[in-house]
Amino acid sequence: MQMVVDSLRQKGKIFKKMQEIPPKDLGIRNKIKIYKATDMNGYFWAIFAVSQKSRILMKDVHKFEEIYAKLTLFCEHNFKYKILFIDAPLCSKAAKAFKEAGWKIQ
Repeated sequence: MQMVVDSLRQKGKIFKKMQEIPPKDLGIRNKIKIYKATDMNGYFWAIFAVSQKSRILMKDVHKFEEIYAKLTLFCEHNFKYKILFIDAPLCSKAAKAFKEAGWKIQ
């Protein structure tokens, strides 16, 4: 979580509250870190942190959209911002699909 907070703080984003949501609570088995955060203006942020070695493809875009849908149902509200932290290579088609879906890639 510290890596996520530090990288967002460098960009000027400060959060009042940040809570980690275990993937098991959403009914998924992926190795992913999910955070629900509230910034100083009261907007909600969905922050996903993924660490994998393989390239992120179009099928992964659909997987993250499903996880996001489960997160909105679990938290019972929509999020203003969606951020994805990845350290794997990103397919160009997947990057375009993420941007069209409103994701910010870090």
